[in-house]
Amino acid sequence: MAFILGSGSPRRLELLAELGIAPDAVCPPDIDETPKKGEQPRLYCARIAREKAEAIAAEPDDLVLCADTTVALGRRIMGKPADAGEAAEFLLALSGRRHQVITSVAVRRGDRLWTRDVVSAVKMKRLSDEELNAYLATGDWQGKAGAYAIQGPAGALIPWINGSFTGIVGLPLAETATLLRAAGWTQNKETAA
Repeated sequence: MAFILGSGSPRRLELLAELGIAPDAVCPPDIDETPKKGEQPRLYCARIAREKAEAIAAEPDDLVLCADTTVALGRRIMGKPADAGEAAEFLLALSGRRHQVITSVAVRRGDRLWTRDVVSAVKMKRLSDEELNAYLATGDWQGKAGAYAIQGPAGALIPWINGSFTGIVGLPLAETATLLRAAGWTQNKETAA
């Protein structure tokens, strides 16, 4: 059985290493991640994770792990900003407010699919113009849903969370380990905890 990580995220690779897993292959899927008209954030995130898992070419006994992380402010899905202007728009919308970070995990083995959604609440402090501009200048917002990553410089902007820290980073470890066991990933492939 080969273990395939269907993600180009270095953070997901690092989090898998915390479970003692080094994938046999890393194959980021190429799918359209555009939300459907009126699609709710949690349903969107779950759909994208499933579609990623289904898009990876694998042998019937291979194990494929994919995930998607979405930042949602109410019903608004905040994807990866196209530029610094959109990043500023996202961050100003999140400033001083609670929002949700949803990470959906999909594990596929053959034609079976195991999924789990993890929803965490996050509060971003009210940002001053100086804080906003200093953060934008780091470039850390690039390629990040909602224009931030809690494990980077933006961690100083997040005074409160309720939920899974690793889920907010991009791969909820407890839930992922449970899905992998359900799919037949054996303990001898993992390092002892």
